[in-house]
Amino acid sequence: MTKDNHILGKFDLNGIPPAARGVPQIEVTFEIDENSILSVTAHEKGTDKKETITITNDKGRLSKEEIDAMIRDAEKFADQDKELKEKIDAKNSLENYLYTMRNTIEDKEKLADKIEDDDKETIKEALSDATDWLSSNEDAERDDFEAKLKDLQSICDPIISKVYKEHGGAGGPGGYDDEDHEDL
Repeated sequence: MTKDNHILGKFDLNGIPPAARGVPQIEVTFEIDENSILSVTAHEKGTDKKETITITNDKGRLSKEEIDAMIRDAEKFADQDKELKEKIDAKNSLENYLYTMRNTIEDKEKLADKIEDDDKETIKEALSDATDWLSSNEDAERDDFEAKLKDLQSICDPIISKVYKEHGGAGGPGGYDDEDHEDL
């Protein structure tokens, strides 16, 4: 039985003869002293083999200064992490809108048969332009993704809203109308 752990050290309890499951009896004792030093002892009763390892509270531990430095780094990078998350969210919003709108104009169970051909072509062109832009601007900034989404919505949403109104629906997909088209 060998336990290698880079933080704790090496602990060997060799020389135990082969035996059936449950036959070897190994007694393990854990002791913590007043200085928070842990001693672990393993004693195999059949061969009387005994091994001990001592684990002190400072071995492999971070110092107070190291912990403080890590906290400062985490705080320093928190704003960058937030900006990256917002950028990814904006990109995902654009991608989701592209996907949803493509399905809306192509799926006959949705609006594909209700949209006039000219309007459908306008939407397809806008989706194609936005997809091309996205492919060549993968690393754009959050504001760029949001602006592209707003441009795309300004083309597609009025058409979809018009189709819903013509066919007796209350606004566009999800019940929005022209004034409330950002939450598709």
